[in-house]
Amino acid sequence: MARMTPAEMAQQIGSGLLSFPVTHFKADFSYDAAPYREHVGWMLGHGPAGLFAAGGTGEFFNLSPAEIAVVVKDAVEEVGGKVPVIAAAGMATPIAKELAQSAEAAGADGLLLLPNYLVNSEQAGLAGHIEAVCKSTRLGVIVYNRDNAILNEDTLARLCERCPNLVGFKDGVGDIELMTRIYAKMGDRLTYVGGLPTAETFALPYLEMGVTTYSSAIFNFVPDFANAFYKAVRAKDAATVYQGLRDFVLPYIAIRNRKKGYAVSIVKAGCAAVGRPAGPVRAPLTDLDAAEMDMLKALIAKLPKPLAAAA
Repeated sequence: MARMTPAEMAQQIGSGLLSFPVTHFKADFSYDAAPYREHVGWMLGHGPAGLFAAGGTGEFFNLSPAEIAVVVKDAVEEVGGKVPVIAAAGMATPIAKELAQSAEAAGADGLLLLPNYLVNSEQAGLAGHIEAVCKSTRLGVIVYNRDNAILNEDTLARLCERCPNLVGFKDGVGDIELMTRIYAKMGDRLTYVGGLPTAETFALPYLEMGVTTYSSAIFNFVPDFANAFYKAVRAKDAATVYQGLRDFVLPYIAIRNRKKGYAVSIVKAGCAAVGRPAGPVRAPLTDLDAAEMDMLKALIAKLPKPLAAAA
């Protein structure tokens, strides 16, 4: 299958639920390719609209540029063109451009541009960084609005004029007024992706603002529940959505919020809990302790059997 154009990639990811495969590590913290590829294939069997390789949940911040290139290549080969594979890029502008180019060489369909590392910038500086990365690749780019890299609607509009391959906007801020201003100004020029942790919490209200999809971390270990929840969101079935929030998502968030950095750690713990271990997280993250692991296993066990993941 030929690589998708930026517009085709954006249309595809907006049509369904997205997820970030965790990146598998061995006990010595080295990358473990075989189970990673198997996990990507398993996730693919549950029908995501797109997969983000080596993204935030995939510990982008804990991988070397060379490792990121290998992880993206493995994902692309395993997916085999069935859905878009979006690679991550970030850090300093020269590194982000190199990552964009290596993702393109690996056969990725798009790029998720994460915030710069530890730099607070003016709008002009953010725009310069994003434009430089966009112009370094033919891939469609999704800009991730969060933390120290928050674009306003005017900056985003100017970037879209200058960068035809800027086709997606992922929101990790949760500022409803800003999101409303952006959608009112940009409309269908962009595909909008929910990127708040945990995205399921914001999915229903964000749908009203044109955000038709989001990246589900829990898809890694309870894909049937994640898909059923997304289906209820798209149907605007508020009763089912709130039941899912009460029964699983909010208790899950309570465990995640027990310690810093658990947004990724708890996903790997969930994989282990359903018999699909992905190894430890790398420092500076820490794994869940035994008591927290038991809490997560008990929460998963309460899901109706058709909604629990099968190993």
